[in-house]
Amino acid sequence: MQRSHTCGELRIGDVGKAVAICGWVDRVRDHKGVIFIDLRDRWGRTQVVVGPAAAAATLVAARAARAEWVLRVTGTVGARPAGTNNPKLPTGEIELVCGEIEILNQAETPVFQPGAVELPGEEVRLTNRWLDLRRPAMQENLFLRSRIVKLLRDHCDELGFIDVETPMLGRSTPEGARDYLVPSRLDHGCFFALPQSPQLYKQLLMMAGFDRYVQVAKCFRDEDLRADRQPEFTQLDLEMSFVAADDVMGVIEGLVRRTAWEILGLDVSLPLPRLSYDECMERFGHDAPDLRYGLEIVDLTALAAASDFRVFRGTVEGGGRVRGIQVPGAAARFSRKELDDLTALAVEAGAKGLIWLKCEADGGWSGPVAKNLAGIAAGLQDRLGCEPGDLALIVADSFEVTCKSLHALRKRLGADLGLYEAHAMHFSWVVDFPMFARDAENGGWVAMHHPFTAPRPGDLDLLESDPAACRALAYDLVINGSEAGGGTIRIHDSATQERVFRIMGISPELARERFGFLLDALRSGAPPHGGIALGIDRWVMLFGGLDNIRDVIAFPKTQKAADMMTGAPAAVEPKQLTELGVRVLVPPGKPAPP
Repeated sequence: MQRSHTCGELRIGDVGKAVAICGWVDRVRDHKGVIFIDLRDRWGRTQVVVGPAAAAATLVAARAARAEWVLRVTGTVGARPAGTNNPKLPTGEIELVCGEIEILNQAETPVFQPGAVELPGEEVRLTNRWLDLRRPAMQENLFLRSRIVKLLRDHCDELGFIDVETPMLGRSTPEGARDYLVPSRLDHGCFFALPQSPQLYKQLLMMAGFDRYVQVAKCFRDEDLRADRQPEFTQLDLEMSFVAADDVMGVIEGLVRRTAWEILGLDVSLPLPRLSYDECMERFGHDAPDLRYGLEIVDLTALAAASDFRVFRGTVEGGGRVRGIQVPGAAARFSRKELDDLTALAVEAGAKGLIWLKCEADGGWSGPVAKNLAGIAAGLQDRLGCEPGDLALIVADSFEVTCKSLHALRKRLGADLGLYEAHAMHFSWVVDFPMFARDAENGGWVAMHHPFTAPRPGDLDLLESDPAACRALAYDLVINGSEAGGGTIRIHDSATQERVFRIMGISPELARERFGFLLDALRSGAPPHGGIALGIDRWVMLFGGLDNIRDVIAFPKTQKAADMMTGAPAAVEPKQLTELGVRVLVPPGKPAPP
């Protein structure tokens, strides 16, 4: 072995030992002929001391060493002189008195220093990801990820789940996002699809009698990205036979409690709170609400209908809603420009505008439209629960637009006003989702979760007569306003599955072509079953108190699904395209591949 110890291992009890350590040069300091080298590896950092009496070759190597050079240092462990201990380092009581330095590899001047306080922009760090991953903060993120994944696996193993790997190359099936397609070399014009999830395979495993399945699964979705999404992501995927929703949720609640305790020392009370989808949309405007703070949405439609204010009355008469939130003590905090910024945020979310009102000391309102609301001023104050000094923000529009805009305002205000502790954690379930939603493109019905979700037994008769009223046996785990997992009880009989396909516009012939294997399996004796998938990337981000999912993935993509380090996606040789029977057609206005 080239080393006897790591750079984070030596302690005061090792004084006097002859050791060898290897690592990267973090910093070099020359103090009046005594050279100090901070040597770093994934385990920590050790101070190396090269005195003026060291061998000539050692002194030459020490003076030559630069940041990010790779060294092997042998010497004797010594105690640091009195008053020079570094309590911030586990190795801060010792230093390695250098006997010999071996330069294992030199390094060009790095684009940025991993140990620097000020870092370059994310594009530079992603382009040079190997340097970025040398930063202790990034390494800690990946250590946390490894720890959480092991914890998830251990929890499922103790509950009797079997780990099964499902295929990465499968058939394209409708699951709500675009597939990443892989052309077949042997069957020109045919394509595999990378899995958006192992959904059908894990259901088939239940029909095969495995009872409890689990997998740390890599999944792919070609969709627009955000800070908490990636085109390829990892999820803890599980499925259980002979269960109801409460059984699946119970397994996950145990996992939540165990993870919170072992990672954060947080004791989570069970069962977790449950909110219906409708309640979430009414109170918070979103199906994954952040419950660490209030700012609940209040319905003002009945008041607005009795108002002389044309905007309010016109909205209500057109079938819309008038809804608002009360922001306690914020009337004096926001300047006119800041209120204009909030208005712009609401408009960006689809609203035609934002009405803001300040509750004054005399109990009246001030604001651009306050005089138009004189007839309902007292009612507004009572309904919103406003007191002098409070700010009211109101949107009049369709229900969907009021949800989107007030959710955006609520999210912005919660962060800007510091309405929650930075490291607070709140866990809850959202249940009773609609079974279907309208397709924005063609107006037909699409599955809210996926086409294999079972309706609530009491809603079976509504499948054809009133699909909008049909509720699904679906459940989402929400952590701090982020969907951290989602699951459903599955359809386990072919007749119901075929009914759902028909409602979604999938004819029997198309269903047979795409899903014949599933329908056959359902007819062969399928147990009642259900499961859930937890987003591991998002779990690590949330439990690590981070804002960007790219910080917990070793080699992530940008928001444009690009790998800055390798340059992927990239053009390929024409020979490869010919072998695959693929021709590249570039849409008008798009640049041709290089």
